[in-house]
Amino acid sequence: MSKRLVLTRAEIEARVAGLGRRISQDYEKVLPTGEALLAGGVLNGAFIFMADLVRALGDLPVEVDFVRLSSYQNSDVSSAKVVMTKTLEKEIRDRHVLVVEDIADCGLTLAWLLDFLGRRRPASLKVAVAVDKKARREVQVPLDYVAMEAEGFLVGYGLDYAEKYRQLPDIYELDTQPGAPPLV
Repeated sequence: MSKRLVLTRAEIEARVAGLGRRISQDYEKVLPTGEALLAGGVLNGAFIFMADLVRALGDLPVEVDFVRLSSYQNSDVSSAKVVMTKTLEKEIRDRHVLVVEDIADCGLTLAWLLDFLGRRRPASLKVAVAVDKKARREVQVPLDYVAMEAEGFLVGYGLDYAEKYRQLPDIYELDTQPGAPPLV
């Protein structure tokens, strides 16, 4: 497999910082005094983006929790079957919840999660994604905050291929076709 650089660490940092400022400004207007925004990250992919994003929120009160979902099962194509192995531990009823996801691809997993969380009656439910990939969207999902748009099979900055390449600080497009040159 080979890879092509899509977004550098510096480009990612700048976009996440800008997104954090925008989210802070939006939630400062709606959060009741003394209440914290609940940022719910989707493991495993969103952990790096989530860490950077919550730091970029500045002084906005924020609590952090995680869900773990999968629909890829070590493939580069969604199985369309969502498996939840960890749910949010914090109560979300009547709270402002920001779902933090690494990537919006076909939309199936995110649509499933929004339906699941919406049934728990949060005061608001919004979505922040590191990367929006529109080309393969099968289900339209509301993306309130998007750090960057890109296409192709992406790795790095938390994005993986069969649990590999998450640690890369930049985002790359990975050529997963048989016969592709080796990843260097």
